[in-house]
Amino acid sequence: MKVLANDGISKKGIKALEKGGFEVITTKVAQEQVANYLNTHSIDVLLVRSATKVRQDIIDNCPSLKIIGRGGVGMDNIDVDYARSKGIHVINTPAASSESVAELVFAHLFSGVRFLHDANRTMPLEGDTNFNGLKKAYGNGLELRGKTLGIIGFGRIGQAVAKIALGLGMKVIASDKYVGEAVIRVDFYNGQFINVDIITEPLEDLFKHSDFITVHVPAQDGYLIGRDEIKIMKNDVGIVNAARGGVIDEVALVEALDEGKVLFAGLDVFENEPTPEMKILMNTKISLTPHIGAATNEAQDRIGTELAEQIISLLKNS
Repeated sequence: MKVLANDGISKKGIKALEKGGFEVITTKVAQEQVANYLNTHSIDVLLVRSATKVRQDIIDNCPSLKIIGRGGVGMDNIDVDYARSKGIHVINTPAASSESVAELVFAHLFSGVRFLHDANRTMPLEGDTNFNGLKKAYGNGLELRGKTLGIIGFGRIGQAVAKIALGLGMKVIASDKYVGEAVIRVDFYNGQFINVDIITEPLEDLFKHSDFITVHVPAQDGYLIGRDEIKIMKNDVGIVNAARGGVIDEVALVEALDEGKVLFAGLDVFENEPTPEMKILMNTKISLTPHIGAATNEAQDRIGTELAEQIISLLKNS
C-alpha cells in the first residue's frame, strides 16, 4: 500500500510506516495535480498538514483513497464529513503538537513584554551608535509573573498553555463554549506536581480581566476579536494568536496597536496566508512567526508516529 505525505512527515513516521509494510512517498505535489497523482500512483493514504487542501473534487475523483490524515489538530483544509460519507477514514493528531504550540505562545509573550522582536531588528542597525538610546527605549519591560492570562479555547493546547502559565506564577482564566472546567496538572522535574482547578467563564469577562490573551480555537465564521471586543479589554493588553488566521480582525488590531490600546501582539497565523499584509509584517509592535506552532522536531516525531499507528491499525489490523 502507498502513502503520499504531501506536506512532509518525520523520519520516525516514515520508518514506522515502512515497518508496517507501506511505501511512503514524500514528493511534494502541487495542489492542482494532487488528484491526478493519487490516481496515477494508486495512492491509498494521503497525509497533509495545513498547506494541501482535500476538497470534494479530490475525494470524488480518487477511488483508491482510503485514508486522509492531517498532521496536527485543525482539519478545516479537509472536507471531513463528505470524505467520511464516502467511506474514507479521516484522522488527525490532536494531542501531538500541544506542547510545541504552547511554548511558541510564550516565546511571543516573552518577546512582547521585553520588546525582543523589535530589539532584534534595531540592534544590528543602531547597537553600535545608539546603545544607550535603545537601552532607554526598551527599558520599561514587564514581568509575566503575577499577571492574568486569558485563554480562549480550553482544549488540549489551551490547557498546555495554562500549565506553563501556572508554572510561571501567572493567574489563569479561560473561556470555552464546550469545556466548563478542567483540572490542570503541573508537573515538575522531580516527580512532584500540583493540580489546579480552572472553571471557564464568559468571554466578555475574560476580555475585561486579562492582562494577556491567547487564542486557541478552530477556524471561525467571522471574527472572534474585533473592534468591539478590543474596546472592552484592559489598556496595554497583549494578544497572541497561534491558532488560525481570521480569528482576529487584523485591521482592528493594527488600529489598536497604533492607538496604544494594545501593547503588543504575537502572530503565528494570518488572515492572508501565505502572503500576510505588509502593515502586519512591518508593525514594530508585532512579534511574527510563519505558522510554525507545531514545527518542532519533537512534535513532528509524535505526529508522524501517531499517524503511522492509526494508519496501520485501520488498514493492516482491520
